Amino acid sequence: MRAAVGVCKSRPAVWTAAAVGLVVALGTGCPAYADESTGGDQTTTQPDTGSGQPDTDSGAESGSGSIGAHIRINQSAPASSRSTASATSSDASWEPPVCWYEPMYTPEEYEKFIKGAYGGAPGGSPAEDYAKKREKEKYHKGDEGLWWQVQFRDDNYDKACPVTTDNWEIWVPPADPQPDPNKVTPEILSELAFNSTKLPTPPVELKPRADRLLVNLGTRVAFKGDLDRVWTTASINYKGVQLAATTVATPVALKVDAGTADADPQSCTYDLVKGKAGYTADSGAGAGCNVTYLRSSGSGTYPFKASITWKVTWTDSADPDGPPQQPGLPDGLSTFEQDVTVKEAQAVNRASGISHG
Repeated sequence: MRAAVGVCKSRPAVWTAAAVGLVVALGTGCPAYADESTGGDQTTTQPDTGSGQPDTDSGAESGSGSIGAHIRINQSAPASSRSTASATSSDASWEPPVCWYEPMYTPEEYEKFIKGAYGGAPGGSPAEDYAKKREKEKYHKGDEGLWWQVQFRDDNYDKACPVTTDNWEIWVPPADPQPDPNKVTPEILSELAFNSTKLPTPPVELKPRADRLLVNLGTRVAFKGDLDRVWTTASINYKGVQLAATTVATPVALKVDAGTADADPQSCTYDLVKGKAGYTADSGAGAGCNVTYLRSSGSGTYPFKASITWKVTWTDSADPDGPPQQPGLPDGLSTFEQDVTVKEAQAVNRASGISHG
């Protein structure tokens, strides 16, 4: 994400069983949780309802869920009936956000949280110092605004979070003169949505079947079924803060890899084009992407692979048809792999008792 301040290696213990939310454990800068929930009302991880929640229901959903405290994930149902898998990035260096700030507490809720979470901290400890710091600020009681709290994408604290250990919460007034770079934004939501996207695996079929391939006999790779674009919305609607971003993945190409250098061609690519029923490829007998294996796989197999490249864009709303935003996201990939067995035709003939004189 951005330059890291520190890395948390483990999940430390909380101060008291009654402490609910994120706390700074004694002697560490790492987050810890109690009761596995956060938020000012302590009752739900779902956004408020009836107050302008962005409409992300575009029919059936898959991959729905939540991230952090109040971020909801909704995904359109893939048109393909095939299995789905989490999208991977075509850019190996790309990573989704590790952590971010979300709106969490009113001043009164924050005072209650701090006193409950740090009430048992030993004198002179980092936790006590943190509580005194907030007490001196009077928790911003009487001011307009909210306390935002750091949230983590998952429990993997081996990855660095670019938040200083003395600011697990920040005060955010209605007009924020210098927004913290780690506050949740539509851009951060788009990255979280992309990381949560599930894509259909390539609908390909080998003819002959994967266990009946022969040396020097053409193997047709047939594209079975159509694909449609897939969109995923990440949104937050909590205590008056409403943000959303939608990633849209459009299938653009199918690549086939024979799994060995002893094949002609070793790989080939189909362009996917929009048809009446969705995006498809011309994989007919004359399409030119028929793989011929030149050597037997012997007692083993070859790792045949098909992968689809998805062009990914994002909008700063729950509308997948909104204007694309920048900076862009990397392409997405979905992959199908299977082992194929290639035999010599003579061996097959001998095994079946066929004689050629």
